Amino acid sequence: MAVKIVTDSTSDIPAQLAKELDIAIIPLYVIFGSTSYRCGIDITEDEFYQKLLNGPVWPTTSQPTPEDFIEVYTQLAKEADGILSIHISSKLSGTINSAEQAKKLANMKCPIEIVDSLEISMATGIIVIAAARMARAGKGLTEIADVVRKMVSNTKLLILFDTLEYLAKGGRIGKAKSLLGSLLNVKPLLTLKDGEFVPVTQVHSHSKGKEKLLEFVSSAKDIEDLAVFYTTIPDEAKELATSITAIPKDRIVVAQVGSALGVHGGPGALGIALRTKN
Repeated sequence: MAVKIVTDSTSDIPAQLAKELDIAIIPLYVIFGSTSYRCGIDITEDEFYQKLLNGPVWPTTSQPTPEDFIEVYTQLAKEADGILSIHISSKLSGTINSAEQAKKLANMKCPIEIVDSLEISMATGIIVIAAARMARAGKGLTEIADVVRKMVSNTKLLILFDTLEYLAKGGRIGKAKSLLGSLLNVKPLLTLKDGEFVPVTQVHSHSKGKEKLLEFVSSAKDIEDLAVFYTTIPDEAKELATSITAIPKDRIVVAQVGSALGVHGGPGALGIALRTKN
């Protein structure tokens, strides 16, 4: 018996890595008109971005239902002595609420710990990956959960957006709303603070934005984990990862942002998530 790790599809952990580390991923939903897709299951990232950029319908997203969580928790409980469920910021999604409801409704003997990462994308992902490695090493539920909660405060991200249009339309812009009126020819860089988007700076070109991403890395001390994530520019993401020297290349995860977050990030977005030592 072991601790099982659960997250949702907004953590953007590459499928192969999730499989290797035995991470259960509960999909959010992306909805085009009357058609609902489970992110990463019913629609691939490439299919999604094609529909986002070329389709006539503006998509919306929806959190997993409590029933979605109950199904996964019940299955995992058969071979687990504990479940740790780590999810997207509760300020940006109701996913945590569904997990909490599922925990109450399932009423299982197997203990379940639920953690709000206060982050998105691979900032959540690198926390989940670290938790999965602890579980693989035989650590107990309480120990892993305690360490993970400490990791939350040491995990940060910086995202370079090509436009805030998608974030604004999706209603997730938070405290960065003040930037909207002035962003005609500039590229905004945002982070999350207390689980909400806040502006960091803005630049006049994509290349200057990438310089800011690298400065973000160079200003961090004692980096434990790092990930580069992107929406539609894989080559730029790989190039950015190659230029990072603060951590061994084989410890850098490069990941594509899935459809649930891609709705809000839009094309051309590029980001870095990192975790420093506790």
